[in-house]
Amino acid sequence: MASFESHRSCACALLAGLVILSLWPRLADAQQQAGFAVGRFYQSAPGGGWFIMDDLDISGRLGGALTLTSGYGRNPLVITGPDGKQKLAVVSQEAFLDIGAAITHDRVRGYIDFPMPLLRSGTSGTLGPYQFTAPSVSLGTNPDTVSDPRIGVDVRLLGEPGSLLRLGAGAQLIIPSGSRADYVTDARYRGMFRFLAAGDAGAFKYAGQLGVHVRPLNEAPVPDSPNGSEFLYGISGGRRFAGPSGWAVIAGPEIFGETAFRSFFSGETGTEALLTGRLEQTGTERNLRIKLGVGHALVQNFGAAQWRIVFGVELFGHK
Repeated sequence: MASFESHRSCACALLAGLVILSLWPRLADAQQQAGFAVGRFYQSAPGGGWFIMDDLDISGRLGGALTLTSGYGRNPLVITGPDGKQKLAVVSQEAFLDIGAAITHDRVRGYIDFPMPLLRSGTSGTLGPYQFTAPSVSLGTNPDTVSDPRIGVDVRLLGEPGSLLRLGAGAQLIIPSGSRADYVTDARYRGMFRFLAAGDAGAFKYAGQLGVHVRPLNEAPVPDSPNGSEFLYGISGGRRFAGPSGWAVIAGPEIFGETAFRSFFSGETGTEALLTGRLEQTGTERNLRIKLGVGHALVQNFGAAQWRIVFGVELFGHK
């Protein structure tokens, strides 16, 4: 009888071991996801005019710009489950403050930019074999000071300020800073290279960009996650309404987005439209620009907020 009980215990232990081994890949897949840089609101350099596009209005012997930008986005990371129906808002709210400074000389601009998350929260949960934990960032209880600061340089290659066509190029280095668990960084160095265009046709202003975001992080097949390097695109246009004492209002839309090269303009694509207006006083050595934008996702992928509002103030000028 004892021998029978011993053999039965061994058989049960062996069966339990086989079950654990068969489930081990799923248990491993269900481990906590580390997080990444959700933000895709890649601003133009300080003094660039638009929120995302760059007017390439760089001139003068020596000049500079200081900028302060703040904004709020709703549902920038909503993950869809394997069934295509279940959704989880891992990041449902984000708010940020951004401080930047630039130095210009003739056709060249160098700048540095410090993004600071003020709020980042959402809902934790499990979708299929993947488990996600929402961030918990707030200014009062759990601040995450500076996340992924940028150093960049832009150059106007062709055309003059105020001309019908201006062409330029820019490059940025993104320095990893912050916690991946807060969805503010990839914890890896990243780079951006952009081809820029802008121009003025009477009262109408326009700008556009095409570029590459060199992003080493690739977390496929985790849904709604980075899939490596990306193609950047964007366009803007607006009309200038002149006012008294050198003041003017420029109003118009900006459309911008990105798509992963590995799934070009398919699943890993996000596009936003932003209706912008700016009040500015130019023509002196010290100029002021106040900007406001309200936008909505046209193609929602991570980073393309369901809707957002942004506000900015710029001081700029040159000798």
